[in-house]
Amino acid sequence: MNAKTLANGIQMPTLGLGVYQTKKGEETQQAVRWALEAGYRHIDTAALYGNEKDVGEAIRASGIPREEIFVTTKLWVTGFLDPHAAFEKSLRELGLDYIDLYLIHWPFPGKQRAWEKLEEIYKKGDVKAIGVSNYSIEHLADLKETATIQPMVNQVEFSPFLYQEALLAYCQSQDIVLEAYSPLTRGKRLDDPLIEELARKYQRTNAQIMIRWSIQHGLVVIPKSSKKERIIENMNVFDFEIDVADMKKMDGLHAGYSALFKLN
Repeated sequence: MNAKTLANGIQMPTLGLGVYQTKKGEETQQAVRWALEAGYRHIDTAALYGNEKDVGEAIRASGIPREEIFVTTKLWVTGFLDPHAAFEKSLRELGLDYIDLYLIHWPFPGKQRAWEKLEEIYKKGDVKAIGVSNYSIEHLADLKETATIQPMVNQVEFSPFLYQEALLAYCQSQDIVLEAYSPLTRGKRLDDPLIEELARKYQRTNAQIMIRWSIQHGLVVIPKSSKKERIIENMNVFDFEIDVADMKKMDGLHAGYSALFKLN
């Protein structure tokens, strides 16, 4: 298994399936089933997505031992008043005995207190690792001032077109694994001329080139798809390597482009 070792020694698979905006019910369940059949062992959901129940059902139906599958879900702002209750609800929705990674979904006001509660949940043993999502260097530095347990993961939007180099360097210096969502820009930059050129050179798909770029920068990557062929395609990125010169060319695609937010 290709994996990153978190600060507490837990192994987190380098590639996972994201289910953001995957429809509740059969679409989510089928996507997770296909992913697990293809060899994925990492599924990323969130309370906000509304499909935790479907993720759990697909995992249980797979017949794969629970300990072989890494499951992430997230605390939304509506759970900040009582993170323990929000966590228990996610656990019930998933129908699992524990969660592998629990993240604060967004750095809303109240995040410091919410983190204290995540530390309590972690110490209780119902979650194997805790972290944050959409945190900047400033957010992480603020949290460091009060936290007794440092975040093990920071999940952010990251792609060649949003190459958050300073954040990556900071997280690496703090032993925080950076995890990329929307690594394929939700398809909006897949047809970039350089990506197409490199796909031809390496005899890979455009998506595989973009995923591989993130992996070679040391990130965990969670591309999203509900199509079987794309799910399988996105998994097949561990048997080739982009050379240093081409990695630098891809680094140069950075334009502060977000597929989800207006940053400029």
